[in-house]
Amino acid sequence: MFEIVKAAGWPIWPLLLASVISVALIIERSIALRRAKIVPPGLLQRAVGEFRRGADNGKLLDELHRHSPLGQVLAAGLRNVNNSREVMKESIEEAGSAVAHELNRYLTTLGTIASISPLMGLFGTVVGMIEIFGSQAPGTGSPQQLAHGISIALYNTGFGIFIAIPSMIFWRHFRALVDGFVVEMEQQAVRLVEVMHGDRK
Repeated sequence: MFEIVKAAGWPIWPLLLASVISVALIIERSIALRRAKIVPPGLLQRAVGEFRRGADNGKLLDELHRHSPLGQVLAAGLRNVNNSREVMKESIEEAGSAVAHELNRYLTTLGTIASISPLMGLFGTVVGMIEIFGSQAPGTGSPQQLAHGISIALYNTGFGIFIAIPSMIFWRHFRALVDGFVVEMEQQAVRLVEVMHGDRK
């Protein structure tokens, strides 16, 4: 691997940095965007049941807010349960916007890496081609310099594509996950409003 990096020349170093950042973001988002952590099953039913018992609702709401992103949305609704349906919905929407923003954290960076990695590889290709033509002075020719320029061009192009493909796949995967979680939280929030205002049991 080190020999490949040496052969690819200095343009590959930004690509290596991008690959490290991409892998770190993929691991972090894979851990953070687990279903059990974002939308725990049965949380709505437990929260409504404990809230109606009314033992210590202040403590319950604080724990619910810290529990999960879905808990933050439900806690915002339950804090305004004595207000009108519209006020309760507005508080849920505000909390939902903040939660959605948090779930999308780092995805812009991952998408940017997926988009610019081929361009960074192309830049390395251009540098390699410049070295090739720069070494071909009239009446002279250096096979070693020619081979070095070609290796820079090909290694950087290949490495840029190699970084872009998994970055793009995981970016789309995480975006789809977040969209699914947001829809699910919206559905549970609507159910919370209907249950607390007597439209459902």
